[in-house]
Amino acid sequence: MSRYTRAFTPGGTFFFTVNLADRSQSLLTENIDELRASLRRVRERHPFHIDAIVILPDHLHSVWTLPPGDTNYPTRWALIKAGFSRTLPRDERIASSRIAKGERGIWQRRYWEHQIRNEDDYARHVDYIHYNPVKHGYAKSPKDWPHSSLHRYIRNGILPADWGTSYAKDSHVGWGELANPNKP
Repeated sequence: MSRYTRAFTPGGTFFFTVNLADRSQSLLTENIDELRASLRRVRERHPFHIDAIVILPDHLHSVWTLPPGDTNYPTRWALIKAGFSRTLPRDERIASSRIAKGERGIWQRRYWEHQIRNEDDYARHVDYIHYNPVKHGYAKSPKDWPHSSLHRYIRNGILPADWGTSYAKDSHVGWGELANPNKP
């Protein structure tokens, strides 16, 4: 059995997908203020830049850039997840393997990480993040979803307010490519 090795590049930029353990729950959007507070607390102690983010009911996607010389995104994710979990009542189902380790049952243990390789890779992942609420049927247009960095991109003039309304049919990037960013 091969052992998964995470990419660690000092000051790197990474795409993440982080999921709830129970994907039928809506804890992230129902407790959005607590999640934002957890992110804010971790960023104060362990700075990083959130280039793009979308928070959906059961998972989130984000692109982060770490400070020069820093590779420690695993600690940041552990602190964010733990900080958020502490704000929730202890009423989730917890597997015996988690109980033995003193863990809660809020989050999936692992998360997906992908090191951004170049400007095109960066743009594809940021687009994927911003279009994700439409992909999952939570919004008809990306701008209709409130928990997205798309609003910052629009406010700063980086993207137009109608971005993504024809994205699916006009994009040069297909969803299959985005689902597997390692595909050449």
